[in-house]
Amino acid sequence: MATQIQIFERATLQKGLVKKMRRDGYIPCVMYVRGKPSEHAFIKKQDFDSVLREMKPGFLPTMVFELKNEQGKSRKAIVKDIQYAPTTYEILHLDFQELNDKDKININVPIECTGVVDCVGIKAGGMLRYIMRHLKVRCHAKAIPNSFEIDVKNLDMRKVKRVSDVIMPEGVVPLAHGNDILVTIVKR
Repeated sequence: MATQIQIFERATLQKGLVKKMRRDGYIPCVMYVRGKPSEHAFIKKQDFDSVLREMKPGFLPTMVFELKNEQGKSRKAIVKDIQYAPTTYEILHLDFQELNDKDKININVPIECTGVVDCVGIKAGGMLRYIMRHLKVRCHAKAIPNSFEIDVKNLDMRKVKRVSDVIMPEGVVPLAHGNDILVTIVKR
C-alpha cells in the first residue's frame, strides 16, 4: 500500500522561490518520468517527516509514495535520492522516480535478520555482522519486495548467509553475485 503525500507543482526554477519555499516549510523535489522531461514540485516538510518517523530505519528505498497534486491526479513513485544540509542533516531536496507497472526498476531492498535471539553463534559469544544492509534487485514496480528476511537461528560462529540463500519472489532478480555475503557471525 502506498503512502499518500500532497505534491505542489512549480513552473519556475528561480533560486529565490526555492529558498522562500524552504523557509515556509516545503521541500523542493524533482519527479523523473521515463521518456519525459523531469517535473519540478514541492512537498510539505511536515508530511514527509511524519512518514519518516513511522518508518523502520533503512526501509525508505522500498517505500512507495502516492503523490497527489492539487487537481487530484495521483501517481506512484519512490525516493531515488535525498540531499541533506551538511551540518544539520535537514532535507534540502528529494528526487522521486515515477513507477510504471510495465517497466522494470532497479531498487535496493533492505535485509532483515530473524532468529537473532536464538542464534547458535551469538549464544556461543559471537555477534551478527551485516556485510550488506540492502540487496539491489531488478523487478517490475508492482512486485517490489518490502524486505528480504534471512533466518540466522542456525548460523554458527564464522558462518555466513549469501545472496543465493535469499528466497526471491517471482520476477525479482538479484543484481549481486550469488556468492556475495550478506551477514556473518564473527567473534567479539
